[in-house]
Amino acid sequence: MEFHEKLQQLRKNKGLTQEELTEILYVSRTAVSKWESGRGYPNIDSLKDISSYFSVSLDDLLSSDQLIDLAQKESTLNIRNNCHLLMGLVDLLSVFFLVLPLYPKNIDGFIYSVNLWEYTQLEVYNRMVYWIIFILMIMSGVLKVLGFYLKWSWCKKSSTYFSFGLSIFSILYFVLTKEVYVCLIVIFLLMMKCFLLVHATTGCLELK
Repeated sequence: MEFHEKLQQLRKNKGLTQEELTEILYVSRTAVSKWESGRGYPNIDSLKDISSYFSVSLDDLLSSDQLIDLAQKESTLNIRNNCHLLMGLVDLLSVFFLVLPLYPKNIDGFIYSVNLWEYTQLEVYNRMVYWIIFILMIMSGVLKVLGFYLKWSWCKKSSTYFSFGLSIFSILYFVLTKEVYVCLIVIFLLMMKCFLLVHATTGCLELK
C-alpha cells in the first residue's frame, strides 16, 4: 500500500475530514489533498506529526528508501534556502555604502573621506544614480529575506537575477565614475554572492 493510501485509511479510521486533519497537523488544505492524491510527500516534521497523531511508526508510513530520498530532498531545499537568505543579507550590507566614509571630498586642498550624504562635490545626476543603486540593492536584500521567512518561492530566481544584474551594472558604473573603493567593495560582495550561489548549486547536485 502506498503512502497516500495509508494516509487516507488512517484519516478515515479516525473519522476525520481533510479539513480537520489540516487543523491537527497545522498544514494547508492543499498540502493534505496533494499527499492523499499521491502527488507529493510531507516533509520530515509533518511525517513525525502524522506518525505521532496516528500512533504509527515512520517505517509504517514510508519505506526506508523513501525516507532517505525525502531527507535528501529536504536537505537540498534547506541548503538552497539558506544560501538565498545569505545572499539577501549580503545585499543588505549595501546600507554601509550610504553611511560609511567611502567617498573623497576636497576641503581647502585636503582630501577627506565622507559618507554619501556629504559627498556634495559629485554631480547631482551621479549622486542620484548612486542612491538609486544602493537603495535597490537594499530592497533586493529585504525581498530575499522576506521570501525566506514567508516562503515566497516565486521570488528566489527573479531576485537573484536582479541582484546579480544590479551588482554588475554598479561595478561598471563605479568604474566609469572612478569610485575605486566603492567599486572594490561591490566586487567583493559580488564574489560572496557567487560563492553562495555555487555552493547552493554544487551542494544540491551532491545530494541528488
